[in-house]
Amino acid sequence: MKERQIQIGGQAVIEGVMMRGIDRIATAVRRKNGDVDLQIKKFVSKTVNHHFYKLIIIRGFVSLIEMLIIGIQSLNFSVNRYELDYDDKNASGKKESRFSEIMTFIFAFVIAFLLFGYVPYLLASLLNLSKQNILFNLFAGSIRIIFFVLYVWIISLFNDIKRVFEYHGAEHKSVLAHEKNDNLTPNIVQKYSTIHPRCGTSFMFFVLLVSILLFSIIDTIISVYFPDIPIQKAFMRLLIHLPFLPFISGISYEFIKLSAKKYNNFIVKLFITPGMLLQKITTQPPDLQQIEVAVISLKAALGDDLSEYKNINFISSES
Repeated sequence: MKERQIQIGGQAVIEGVMMRGIDRIATAVRRKNGDVDLQIKKFVSKTVNHHFYKLIIIRGFVSLIEMLIIGIQSLNFSVNRYELDYDDKNASGKKESRFSEIMTFIFAFVIAFLLFGYVPYLLASLLNLSKQNILFNLFAGSIRIIFFVLYVWIISLFNDIKRVFEYHGAEHKSVLAHEKNDNLTPNIVQKYSTIHPRCGTSFMFFVLLVSILLFSIIDTIISVYFPDIPIQKAFMRLLIHLPFLPFISGISYEFIKLSAKKYNNFIVKLFITPGMLLQKITTQPPDLQQIEVAVISLKAALGDDLSEYKNINFISSES
């Protein structure tokens, strides 16, 4: 089978899948009655129309920001559709729910900052590694990776998250079938793997690996040329490293993009294998109904005909 050149990416949401094509985003969500609510939005990346945003490294960070925004919007859409079936709150209850969502987001951000930012540096400092830049970042980076794997494993134990991971598997299967130019029917899509080299899980894992190398170089340069900066302090080191995250994400994006084309290269496989192994947790085998949702979202993102599906409810972007 000849592989398609059009790359498409997506994300699992609550009881559904979001897919992003060249010029549109589609989010399909399975309702309690079996219908599929589908929202389609026109979208063209800034990396297409702006020369600066097309530059290598820059385009990676811009794409990351765009996907974060798209992901949050798609997740909110899926939550709204889910609440129609399972939430009978009145208006005041919805306001309380919105406040709860905001507080949950703030709490999650603080926890993430501590676990993946400050705590690894603090532990490295407590072990007196502050003056050994390579060892410091190797240790802090390893702790960060351990925290990340533990976090993914712990949340996978919750039934609601397991459902999301099943839709994540459906998304990967559908994309792989599309890339192989195969028929996008649930029974055929089901035979494909739930593991995909361009997955966001692999991207996040590679970001953690790149940060170890880059932060070691940055710390060494500062120690040699700017000895007055108190880099030995954990919080100061964190403040110095944070501005380089866009650069790290850009490098990681380019590598993940390259890995899709050079998948059989030994060095490429060496770097992407840890992230793909982690997908054994973040993707779970979906059923045929979940795959159907992913296929509908995929076809909608590509602008394909959906007339064969009689259970689709088209939802406007304002809903």
